[in-house]
Amino acid sequence: MANVEHGGRPGEAFGAAPGTARARLGMVRAGLWLIAAVLAVRQLATVLNTPDSERLTDLETWVGPEGVLHVNGSLYDSTRFTGTPFGGLVLKPLTRAAEQALGWGWTFGTLLLVVALGVVAARALPQPVSRRTALLAAPVAISLLMLSLPVRNTLYLGQTSIIPVLLVLLGCFAVRGERTSGLLIGLAAALQPTVLLFAPLLWFTGRRRAAVSTGLTFAAATALAWAAMPHDSYTYWVHHLAGVGLGRPADDLANESLHGALLRLGVEGPPEIALFLVLAAAVAVLGLRRAVRYARDGQLLLAVAVTGCVAIAVAPTTWQHQLLWVLLALSGRVGKKAGDRYVWPVAVVLVMTLPAKMMLPNMAVLYPLRDNVVLLAALAAATAVPFLSRTSEHYRSPVPTRYAQPVPTRWRRVPLLPFLGRVLTRPNLLLELLLIRVGYSAYQQVRLAATGGTNTGGRATAEHHGEQVHSIEKFLFIDIEHWVNHTVVRIGWLEDFFNFYYTSFHFVVPLTVLGVLYARRPADYRWARAALGFATLLALVGFWLYPLAPPRLMPGLGFIDTVHGVQDFSQPDYGTLTALTNQYAAMPSLHFGWSLWCGLVIAILAPRWWMKALGLLHPLFTVSAIVATGNHWVLDAVGGAAVVGAGFGLTYLLQGPRPRPRTQPAGDGGTGKAEEVGKAGKAEEAGKAGKAGEAGKAGEVSTAEPAPVKGRTPS
Repeated sequence: MANVEHGGRPGEAFGAAPGTARARLGMVRAGLWLIAAVLAVRQLATVLNTPDSERLTDLETWVGPEGVLHVNGSLYDSTRFTGTPFGGLVLKPLTRAAEQALGWGWTFGTLLLVVALGVVAARALPQPVSRRTALLAAPVAISLLMLSLPVRNTLYLGQTSIIPVLLVLLGCFAVRGERTSGLLIGLAAALQPTVLLFAPLLWFTGRRRAAVSTGLTFAAATALAWAAMPHDSYTYWVHHLAGVGLGRPADDLANESLHGALLRLGVEGPPEIALFLVLAAAVAVLGLRRAVRYARDGQLLLAVAVTGCVAIAVAPTTWQHQLLWVLLALSGRVGKKAGDRYVWPVAVVLVMTLPAKMMLPNMAVLYPLRDNVVLLAALAAATAVPFLSRTSEHYRSPVPTRYAQPVPTRWRRVPLLPFLGRVLTRPNLLLELLLIRVGYSAYQQVRLAATGGTNTGGRATAEHHGEQVHSIEKFLFIDIEHWVNHTVVRIGWLEDFFNFYYTSFHFVVPLTVLGVLYARRPADYRWARAALGFATLLALVGFWLYPLAPPRLMPGLGFIDTVHGVQDFSQPDYGTLTALTNQYAAMPSLHFGWSLWCGLVIAILAPRWWMKALGLLHPLFTVSAIVATGNHWVLDAVGGAAVVGAGFGLTYLLQGPRPRPRTQPAGDGGTGKAEEVGKAGKAEEAGKAGKAGEAGKAGEVSTAEPAPVKGRTPS
């Protein structure tokens, strides 16, 4: 919310009249709280509907009938208990509670802790914040927490990792008095020792009583546990070096610390220990210096997040349920331009809510990045991300986004979402690549889920639908697939050409078109990207509702798969992508749909007639290839054309027509291009300088001239 609020929008909500704005703000707030409640209920249902043997496994390990906390010997006789001795001392009374009641109580209690954490974090946003941010921040924060992998992991395992984070936030933002603040943070450190890193933050920001109180509370709690459980305390603090070696192996993927990353990279033994200590010291010094600077700047929540990210990196083991500090780093603002403000928050949300394999391709060279993506986010927040200071001129007023003037439409209510506007500036490349990758991963997952998660799960239904499509084509006299397939097989060079075209151009051409538009025509890139996104989304609905076997997987019809050879209909083989794709996602054909999108975009935007002609040849070759290779029915191509048409239609309906160049007066002779560039540059300078008079004059030159418009962010 802190990032979005200052993206250049008007002060009043939605730019409406005060009364209307308040009403809309109330509706949005109610909707956000409803979303938070639905997510909480969903998480609760997911945990409680999981079989008893599979849910709350850590809690059961501790307090079940044979749990660690029941035994008379050391808590650390096995490696199942990973908490501090003080944590064990606190948890021991829970062993007297009924197991079922404890499971329900633990789950509900954890949800309440998440709500409290979201409310405290929302109230801790750096001042000043607008009324809109103050009202909407809490439900947004709670929703993000509910979606985050650490919270989901905590609920599933029955862990206590939310408690230290909440104690730190309460100590920094909710309680009065430095001693009380230090008491809460010290208790958090007694449960999670790396929280002691907050003591230097308190000390160097002038809260020395709180720092001393933190240290004393930690020492007292640890001493109490040592007195009550001396053998356990010796085992934890001396033998295991503050928990090192407890739980899973340190090189497990769930350990997102520098120690775990070095082990996964193959560094072991004394060299690994020495390198870890050097890197941990460097991260601690650099991160705490940044945290102190942000705290003195009035961004205490960001300082807390940076310190927590340091704790993630320098701890010997940082399991997935202990990674919430990264999500708090959303409070920092990054980027001088309004269009760049979304990059950091979107990246953090994706890292903290989605599996790493959805963000990075499954390639061996990228495994080090994929396996340590949360650690890299924590290191970036702690040491590298250039968060803006509150004294920066761009902190509250980023460089505004440039918008094209609205294009007239035939219908009064088009566009339905005028606030999206027509952005002229180029979108952030990192954000675009990240969203394209995540979108394609979601596309793959939905395709596969449409058949129950397996290629054979929907075979019977898909083949039945294949018979339906074949019958319709015969009725319409367009069942040419078998004839085309066998004709092409008899001509070797033609078969090779269609096989190559089918396997090579499906991704290359759309990505090339997007790349060229991104570099040369940013406004048209946004228009074309939106149409492609809508078409793909509609196609996913088709895959889900109507799984369809392609001709090559229809038994008894005699089709030849020219690309992959003879198929086993019970276990279709689609090469190396078999496990990742839905073999029955044939209707509509995105192979043809994406090619048609490319052809239309090129035909509309290309400056030369021969370029337009080449663009239109691509969908012609593609439809020939998908039919000739036995991968699609003719009606699949019709379906692909339908979703592409609907995609362009939805783009027009929601966002209006695509931006158009300046209308040239009669007799201009095509010489107005240089003038247009010069006028746009003058208008941009006027907008940046904030001189309303100059901006007005620039607007008078031509009513269709693109000019900077403050108060809007990119769609």
